[in-house]
Amino acid sequence: MALLLTITIMTARIEQFGVPFDGWTLQGDHYAGERSNHTVLLHGAGASTRHMHHLLRNALQQRGVGTTCFDCVGHGETGGELSQSSVASRTRQAQAVIAARRIEEPLSLIGISMGAYNAIRLTQLHSVEALVLMVPGVYTPAAYDVPFGPEFSAVIRRERSWADTDAWDILAHFEGSLLVVAAEHDAVIPLEIPERLVASAARARQRELMVVEGGQHNRVWALLAEQRERFDAALGRVVDTLEQGQR
Repeated sequence: MALLLTITIMTARIEQFGVPFDGWTLQGDHYAGERSNHTVLLHGAGASTRHMHHLLRNALQQRGVGTTCFDCVGHGETGGELSQSSVASRTRQAQAVIAARRIEEPLSLIGISMGAYNAIRLTQLHSVEALVLMVPGVYTPAAYDVPFGPEFSAVIRRERSWADTDAWDILAHFEGSLLVVAAEHDAVIPLEIPERLVASAARARQRELMVVEGGQHNRVWALLAEQRERFDAALGRVVDTLEQGQR
């Protein structure tokens, strides 16, 4: 069994941990929730790290919902080069953390940008009852195992390469609760993707598309936080979706 290293910060109710994975140590933390601790958050690509989502995770924690998140290989405190990872590797990294942290199933997953596709893939590997997909990216299966770098970029930059993604078919079998959060002015993810994700989940217990007015790909929750009523309303929809999966 993989060695699990943990350091607990009791005053902030945040537990830091390290999980070995293929020669790396995935650095992560758990924001302890008073009611639920089944939620795993998967960050996006590029310069994304788990710390970028403190605003959302802190707000969820205040609502009693705990979250576990880690920096993927090539990101944040985990370090390494992106070329040493892939979309498929990110899914395996998430599985390693879920196993090492003994997160009880059914899971609730929050996937952001590329992390949304990893969350969708995880529904095939774990019991998942709730999915929150934010500014979701989806990918052609041809890109799944390709290491990040020029070859990966060449595959995904083909015109509408995402259109033949397996995400539609995977979600067609999902029977839990689904919330897809889109940004009105997302220059990265066309609205067609979140719309089609929701439409694909015909067997879901509940499904909803929430478009954040004025939102951008990397500015959704910070924008909502400028108006407390909007923030609380959006957060409430996230919490409701996550907790539907635990009822």
